Amino acid sequence: MSGIDIGSDAFNDHSFIARRYAYEGPNVSPSLTWNGVPDDAAELVLLCEDPDAPSGTFVHWIVVGIDPHSDGVPAGQSPPRGTELVNGYGERGWGGPHPPPGDDAHHYYFRLYALAEPCVLPDAPRAEQVHEAVDRAQIASGTLVGLYQR
Repeated sequence: MSGIDIGSDAFNDHSFIARRYAYEGPNVSPSLTWNGVPDDAAELVLLCEDPDAPSGTFVHWIVVGIDPHSDGVPAGQSPPRGTELVNGYGERGWGGPHPPPGDDAHHYYFRLYALAEPCVLPDAPRAEQVHEAVDRAQIASGTLVGLYQR
């Protein structure tokens, strides 16, 4: 399986995410760029999750049906042709970091998957459901990790 390079001009891999992108801040989704998507990809799926959440892995952003020929998304936008599903806050679209005050920094995994076939998920999937669905059809993936602490 090949790798997708995913990055952001908002933060570097394993560095802190600014308050602008946090749930208690303006709650703007960060810009993302990617390359290395295989030519035969049917769609891209974007998942942002926090495995450090006290109640289990928390979904901050899930977007399915992203144009496989796209190369990124500007801050505050939805990826090209993507459909934003309901996040862990019960809202459609991006829901920024919001770890409990005093916790060590949480890790926010931005995962981009290239799939050989379209992904079918419920409207408000749990992280495990996303992983199960993409594991069957992924032909490439990439991960960018951001940190946030309150």
